[in-house]
Amino acid sequence: MDNAEKVLKEKYSRPANQELYERFEKDKVRCYSCGHQCLIAPGKTGVCKLRFNKEGVLYAPHGYVAGLAIDPIEKKPFFHVIPGGTALSFGMLGCNFHCPFCQNWLSSQTLRDPNSLIRFEPISPTTLIELAVKHHCPVIVSTYNEPLITSDWAYEIFSLAKEKGIICGYVSNGHASEKVLKFLRPVMKLFKVDLKTFQQKNYDKLGGKLSLVCSTIEKLMELDYWVEIVTLLVPGFNDSDEELRDLTKFIVKISPDIPWHVTGFYPNYKMNDGFPTHPSQLEKAYKIAKEVGLKFVYAGNRPGSVKTMENTYCPHCHELLIERTGFTVWSNKLTDGKCPYCYTLIPGVWSTK
Repeated sequence: MDNAEKVLKEKYSRPANQELYERFEKDKVRCYSCGHQCLIAPGKTGVCKLRFNKEGVLYAPHGYVAGLAIDPIEKKPFFHVIPGGTALSFGMLGCNFHCPFCQNWLSSQTLRDPNSLIRFEPISPTTLIELAVKHHCPVIVSTYNEPLITSDWAYEIFSLAKEKGIICGYVSNGHASEKVLKFLRPVMKLFKVDLKTFQQKNYDKLGGKLSLVCSTIEKLMELDYWVEIVTLLVPGFNDSDEELRDLTKFIVKISPDIPWHVTGFYPNYKMNDGFPTHPSQLEKAYKIAKEVGLKFVYAGNRPGSVKTMENTYCPHCHELLIERTGFTVWSNKLTDGKCPYCYTLIPGVWSTK
């Protein structure tokens, strides 16, 4: 165990919430914080390398942040949540995946990649909520690393946030267990899922299961979370017409009202010699999604280069409702969540009430 891992486990971990693990004979524990549902022997860690078994008790990260910022909600991205609002964004360390194109690998691949940057600061849940209130943030989001593996910590923060009328959410890879989704729902409303690909052979390279991410999306809808889905379009990895059609048909089957963000890849981490996604590839994906029946499709990571594909239009009368460039909202014509022209109800979370 290196010094950083020792500090994290000794100073910044505490017994996990009992709803998120189960004890077995020989002091083994089953962790339910994510879809891997690791069976962990004493002295061992789960796939995330941060949740660990100490003498038959599961320990989980607690009491620090590795990232903390006030972001536009559109950066998460949530386009159907309080447009133009801000989100207090916090993250810890670690992930249950090992994506070679990770955009946040310096924090997410801690304890897995020796080149990862391990930096964090102690903080309390109360301080985080005080910051959100002070800066008038209507939303607080766990992001930057994989929030599922730190759900005990998020639950503690979100419980306090809910008392203040703050909406809470995850920016996640969606590789969840049903138990953790039910555990979080009383204190959490928003869930952004990265549907990274629609082929299991590709998920094999990332460390997850396509079927689990799909079942997570279905369960999130059943539990009445507000869900938005993002696919980072990586040239040569997940950008074929066939895969994009299958992926968007899957979303339509669950609900054509789910917003889908198709975003541009920039060379990074272990894929820094690749090619960035061209805006024309995003436009192709956008058109495919519209053809199969998705009502709300957005092209991202290329502000100013994707025409009107960052805007929200009424699916009934096709009038412009929310005009955006990047993270900036130029106009919002919604009235009580409805189109002002034909009064169609536009799905989303448009206020904190």
